[in-house]
Amino acid sequence: MSLDRTVCDARFSMTNWQAWVLTGAPLLAGLAFLSVAPRALNVKQEERTLCLLSALFFFLILCGYFLIRPVRDAMGVSRGMDELRWLFVVTSVVSLVVALIFGGVVERTNRRRFIPAWYIFVMVCLLGFAGLLARNAALGGSLVGAGADTGLARNVGYVFFVWLSVINLFMTSVFWAFMVDIFDLAQGKRLFAFIGAGGTMGSIAGSGLANLAGGAVDSPYLPTFLMLGACTMFAAAVGTMLRLDRMTARASDGAAAAAGPPPGRSGASGSRGATFFWGAAKLVFTSPYLLGIGLWIIFMAVSNTMIYFAQANLILAATDTFSQRVESFALFDWLAQAGTLVVQIFVTTRLVRWLGVGWTLALLALVTLAGFAALAVWPVLGVIAIFQAVHRATRHAVARPVRETLFSVVTRREKYQAKPLVDVFLYRGGDVAGVGVDSLLSVLGRGIAALTMLTAPLVGMWIALSLGLARAQARRAAEREALEPEGAGA
Repeated sequence: MSLDRTVCDARFSMTNWQAWVLTGAPLLAGLAFLSVAPRALNVKQEERTLCLLSALFFFLILCGYFLIRPVRDAMGVSRGMDELRWLFVVTSVVSLVVALIFGGVVERTNRRRFIPAWYIFVMVCLLGFAGLLARNAALGGSLVGAGADTGLARNVGYVFFVWLSVINLFMTSVFWAFMVDIFDLAQGKRLFAFIGAGGTMGSIAGSGLANLAGGAVDSPYLPTFLMLGACTMFAAAVGTMLRLDRMTARASDGAAAAAGPPPGRSGASGSRGATFFWGAAKLVFTSPYLLGIGLWIIFMAVSNTMIYFAQANLILAATDTFSQRVESFALFDWLAQAGTLVVQIFVTTRLVRWLGVGWTLALLALVTLAGFAALAVWPVLGVIAIFQAVHRATRHAVARPVRETLFSVVTRREKYQAKPLVDVFLYRGGDVAGVGVDSLLSVLGRGIAALTMLTAPLVGMWIALSLGLARAQARRAAEREALEPEGAGA
């Protein structure tokens, strides 16, 4: 899709005082929520310290990630949309390979040892990227997409884009795996919303600080500064995690269960990962219910990718420097995360009760269609910013929790084998499909209006699938309830 610069806002940014106010306001609202949530969620006195430290842990992780996410996005788009499409395809392939390796490593490793090692690995990589970019700047080189960029800047930018996109798949999953270790099921139902709000506040703080930095500094050292800031956040997160670990030492039987299979167990992790993949694929493709969930994920991934490319296209047309792109991408992130926090606090718990599972799942499809229709009429950064913010808030704060409940009526084997394949492999497959659609429209010279026409029938299928999944979930739940007395009697 191509856009003339005249249809874009000349600049989509905030002054420093606006950025401070708009960053501080949701954080203050979030702090107010965190201060009253313990009582509202019936947090016990002995749980409060653990709960607050867990929320702080998540805050630090997402604050660090959202400090450098706009840098990744600016690096990906700076040399044009064709380069960005190839980066998406490479990222999808690498993600699939790493998911297999990652699953094998986690299976063989004590999770409590693995988590700090994982974040230390992330910090070491970030320090390497920061050092290379600082050396490039010291030698007088420009950043990727700056017109006179060096081969070093381009290579670091491309590798960083793929690297951060891949580790993002595991960054939050590693955190929640640790949360499951230290809180039981009953505690999780009461406390995880509180802890999740802490992470959302971290993403608001990180994107707000990145926006401020992009607006204040036009320097080839900007990515280095933000990467070092992210390292600081991750280091503080590791310290918080270790304190949590000391406070929540499990009994010997719980520790043995968390440790996984002994090191001497036969079989290479890679072969077990491949076996796991094919077993999960068989489960998904022989179950209409799981296949339906997978198809829903693909629809969501395609919509995410198309929105991201529309956003990147508009930002590329409306900005001139790397710092401006960092500032714009950070502002988009801030708007989306602030919207997510508002929805988490005021909407999510009521929406399912009002609409039911089916229409709550279908809401994301309706938002997608409405957003592209608005963008076809007004293809400007302000519209895509609102569209992306509403879409991401709906995806994270509404659709994601409801989507997770679809797995509550499957067997344990289906849940733990099929879910990773659905969440990683099929999601990345949807990314590649979205890149294909965007590339086709670009070759044909069609714009967002054509994309809107293409989206309409897909949204219709997406809505029908959402309602069908809700009916299937209700049917499975009723069957399980009917079998419970018989199982209890046996």
